[in-house]
Amino acid sequence: MSLRLAGRLARRELRGGLRGFRVFLACLALGVAAIAAVGSVRHAIQAGLAEEGAALLGGDAQLEFTYRFATNDERAWMDQTGTAVSEVVDFRSMAVADQDAETQRALTQVKSVDDTYPLLGSPVLEPALPLSAALGTHQGLPGAVMDPSLIDRLGLSVGDRFALGAQEFILTAALIHEPDGAADGFGLGPRTLVRTEDLQASGLLAPGTLFSTKYRLALPSGTDLQDLAVEARQNFEGTGMRWTDARNGAPGIAEFVGRLSAFLVLVGLSGLAVGGIGVSAAVRAYLSQKTETIAMLRTLGADKATIFQTYMIQVGVLSGIGILLGLALGGLLPLLLAPLIEARLPVPAVFSFYPAPLAEAALYGLLTAFLFTLWPLARTEDVRAATLFRDALTSAHAVPRGVFLIATGSGLALLIASAAWFSGSARLTFWTAGGLVGALLLLSAAAYAVRRLARLSAPSARGRPALRWALSAISDPREGAASVVLSLGLGLSVLAAVGQIDGTLRNAISGNLPDVAPSYFFVDIQKDQMPGFSDRLTTNPAVSRIESAPMLRGIITQINGKPAREVAGDHWVLDGDRGVTYSVRPPENARITSGEWWADDYTGTPQVSFAAEEAEEMGLKLGDQLTVNILGRDITAELTSTREVDFSNAGMGFIMSMNPSALAGAPHSFIATVYAEEQAETAILRDLAGKFPNITAIRVRDAIDRVSGLLAGIAAATSYGAGISLLTGFLVLIGAAAAGEPARRYEAAILKTLGADRRRILFSFALRAALLGAAAGGVALLTGILGGWAVATYIFDTKFSVIWPSAIGIVLAGIIVTLGAGLIFALRPLAVRPARILRASD
Repeated sequence: MSLRLAGRLARRELRGGLRGFRVFLACLALGVAAIAAVGSVRHAIQAGLAEEGAALLGGDAQLEFTYRFATNDERAWMDQTGTAVSEVVDFRSMAVADQDAETQRALTQVKSVDDTYPLLGSPVLEPALPLSAALGTHQGLPGAVMDPSLIDRLGLSVGDRFALGAQEFILTAALIHEPDGAADGFGLGPRTLVRTEDLQASGLLAPGTLFSTKYRLALPSGTDLQDLAVEARQNFEGTGMRWTDARNGAPGIAEFVGRLSAFLVLVGLSGLAVGGIGVSAAVRAYLSQKTETIAMLRTLGADKATIFQTYMIQVGVLSGIGILLGLALGGLLPLLLAPLIEARLPVPAVFSFYPAPLAEAALYGLLTAFLFTLWPLARTEDVRAATLFRDALTSAHAVPRGVFLIATGSGLALLIASAAWFSGSARLTFWTAGGLVGALLLLSAAAYAVRRLARLSAPSARGRPALRWALSAISDPREGAASVVLSLGLGLSVLAAVGQIDGTLRNAISGNLPDVAPSYFFVDIQKDQMPGFSDRLTTNPAVSRIESAPMLRGIITQINGKPAREVAGDHWVLDGDRGVTYSVRPPENARITSGEWWADDYTGTPQVSFAAEEAEEMGLKLGDQLTVNILGRDITAELTSTREVDFSNAGMGFIMSMNPSALAGAPHSFIATVYAEEQAETAILRDLAGKFPNITAIRVRDAIDRVSGLLAGIAAATSYGAGISLLTGFLVLIGAAAAGEPARRYEAAILKTLGADRRRILFSFALRAALLGAAAGGVALLTGILGGWAVATYIFDTKFSVIWPSAIGIVLAGIIVTLGAGLIFALRPLAVRPARILRASD
């Protein structure tokens, strides 16, 4: 009976329309829409990857080997299994072109192919011609195609010559689209496409040089990829082979999209939390207007449960409307913007309405609405039959009964658990939740402190009436200072944290490195070239330091006789091949943290020294047996020491270092880092490239710029998400300003009656808004810096420094936003005549 009666009362109350709930609906809809849109785009990309997996991969399945070609037996298995096999070789090299008596050099990511490439799809060339014709013989030289950006950098035109190593090529076309480009992942240079057989005289694929081979297979119709993957791993066990198939044709991109979207959903949840403050404020304001109605219902015999259920049903219906609006907006926007999004994506996407992300967003919206409306609704219990005055809810108990506290805690736990489950990153979710809760607590304390400080400061503002009026208004709990500081402060906190994290990562990549980073990495230096290479650099006064080391790559396949992932989980060291070197003694800048280095003349069973931090993360200890596959050969070595390895200075660092005799006979090359004056870098590169054309130089500053460009895209995406939080906070601010308009109207009338002019009253209103904005911005700055420091220190493990331009911008944004909203809702109160207001007042 109670619930039925509550339903009837709620239905009658809702006939009054949505007045007072516009901000409620907008806040809830924006937060849900942001999460739904991110989830829809993620599902669209995942659907595109699944649908076009084979085309992205360039075949139904791929077997990849590190720095070696497949053996005859391995190739025989491929030929027997697939209906067609294509061999692709991928490596970095220097493209050299002589233009106008000047030599131009640029790093390029070379892909050499055979006659069967590509198995699926086709490259787009400009001018349009078949790939076989483009890579054929022209003017007695093999043909090649290049990325347009590389063509521009080298100053080439179609028909011009350029060299890769010791081999010359003719540029026949620009490579506009590469069908399997997404599966190749991130490269440090633009693409050049040639035939593998044309590289025989180049010196670039000598034993020990750094390259990888990929064998794409076209499979018979109906092949079970799962079974075939198991068979391949069994047949190629211990060879270092890595398997990929059409079920996930671009695993690197799929993983990146998943992690980025999870982070953006958490940013969206931050925006939903900002909206929750607006939801709570709207419900509180609505119920304060219903005090007399509630008291009358209690007089007529309605119990607490009926009253609570009546307004809970109303809020539930309105929450449903807000969530539906958000789902419609979040589901529709990706469809409308699909052409623009697809143009920016490196992979295909299938845009449609996907129920899963919409259901996830709806769940977040329901839980947020429940959390932020439960306490205001619980306060209706404090309205008694005899309480027929306006501020009944203001004087109600701030903390509701225990049952509501338990319900709130349960709802919060469910929201955090859901976010952790859907995002797939419990650690990031708990960090985000902890940051939001901490920010809310800090902002609540700041709101109280602002009111308290304003009350204490008001008497000292004698002689400055505008300031005194502003301080007195801020100290009044009914003025809404808490809502302004909480909503705008939380939105600015999210934006501040994103700005600090972005700036810190940029500094870690580029800002802090040039002082300590090498000028160049040189790779593929053959052993017999090392003396001449070193001599040319040591005699150059512009070169301050040279470091060199043997370079091999290996995959850790087993730890103590068990599969490595069973022991160390999904640690990043096990994700692909890692650098391996050997040396008689530890590097000069390495500090042994445990164990002992081998003797200079040690020739016994293989020993390995491991990076200390990574060893601890993987659970490795001295005496463990590590099996590392190097060039298809398994080497089992005992872990005899750990050492500090600093990867942050862009210098030379290896996860694993072995004793020299362990790698005796393994073909390999050397790498070197060269520290030199910036103005001498071009001359150094010209000299070394002329003498050793097979050596590849990677300019550190260029690599930093390329990584920074990728980071800029990520930062833009997160900034858009944070912008939603700020927009929601602005809506809450507008709602608070609109709700306070009657009070300002009455205040302006009193001040006019006492002789104040409009200019002074307007200045008082503006000063009040600016002070609240500065308070919100200041607290947001503090929480943003704390959040940025925590993420940089504990998640990215990098040095944190405050990005002051971003920090100052946050404070200014707080002042400008509150000032704008405050002035918008201050103009009408100033225009009303005092007599009209005072006559209508009790």
